[in-house]
Amino acid sequence: MKYLVFIRYDGTKFHGFQRQKKEKSVQKVLEDSLSELLEEPIVIKGAGRTDAGVHALNQAFHFETKTKLPANFKRVWNQKLKGEVIVNKIIPKDDCFHARFNAKEKHYVYKINLGKYQEKYEGYIFQPKKGIDVKKIKEIEDLFIGTHDFHNFVSGQRQNYETTITKIKVRKKGSILEIHFWGHAFYRYMIRNLVGAFIYYSRGKITKAKIAEMLNMPDSNKHLPTVPSDGLYLIKVYY
Repeated sequence: MKYLVFIRYDGTKFHGFQRQKKEKSVQKVLEDSLSELLEEPIVIKGAGRTDAGVHALNQAFHFETKTKLPANFKRVWNQKLKGEVIVNKIIPKDDCFHARFNAKEKHYVYKINLGKYQEKYEGYIFQPKKGIDVKKIKEIEDLFIGTHDFHNFVSGQRQNYETTITKIKVRKKGSILEIHFWGHAFYRYMIRNLVGAFIYYSRGKITKAKIAEMLNMPDSNKHLPTVPSDGLYLIKVYY
């Protein structure tokens, strides 16, 4: 049987989602707990990977098992996980379902503290040392909407850098700035690089025309600063 699972976790406790040889990962904790509970080797397939320090409120993955899960399995599994990862929901799926390939859209948010430094935000909200002009950021929030080759905004090598961003919203809640992204897929460090572009532009270090050129000329190999991972949250994966 195949199951789709939604989970949440604190990214400060893990070295990313993907299983590592030596570091603690979300995937390892989940696979080890499932394998023990179901008494068979379990491999999970995620909707995507979150990097070290990135948080999730509704990360998604699927797994296959020979066992039909009992009604109380979520409670038993959460007891086994002891709060390191929290299982939000378990949904039975047919055999052709895939958590990554069937995902229609993902929603992320990046959080920035515009006020005074707060120790409680460490690891959870980016606290830049220099100011950010929110009005300037809003001037370019529509620039990245649509399908583009994001080569200049992605770290690492891929065969394909093209993806679609359907919506970006900039919101300010008190001293916290939230930049929300909705799209089909986001590649390695992509959101963190886009936020870096927003901040760079807000400080007058790059023009809107130059950012547009980076989208239209993806082989220019120009890169802007990458913001830290601690302000990034995966809000939801839509199916």
